[in-house]
Amino acid sequence: MTIMVVNGSVLKCSFGMTPSKILVTSQGRTISGDSIATISDYLPMKNIQSFGMCTTQSNPAVASATAAALGTPTPAPCIPNIAATWTPGSKNTKIDNKPILIKNDMCTCIYGGVITINSIPQFKSKTL
Repeated sequence: MTIMVVNGSVLKCSFGMTPSKILVTSQGRTISGDSIATISDYLPMKNIQSFGMCTTQSNPAVASATAAALGTPTPAPCIPNIAATWTPGSKNTKIDNKPILIKNDMCTCIYGGVITINSIPQFKSKTL
């Protein structure tokens, strides 16, 4: 079963400490009153907000905070740094020639964090 992602769906980063929500801005089509996400809804701090604190040493801010703490792993504020769209997107359904975002899609932060869709607003998820 393929489940489409809508505005407000909860995201998770493998190195983030708190969940975030997607803000759909790529287009205006809705289902049950919620904007439908596409693979183009990946822009940092526009579509994908902070995941609280970042824990990967690949993030220069975390590495610096850890060095300042004399090697004790120290998280730093998360500022997502995403360079590419969500993948793979729906193979069959597009809006404005952009594949819609589906539950199993993911994108990657340049610091190595894998961002996934954790949950979709209850009773608003629609199957394809």
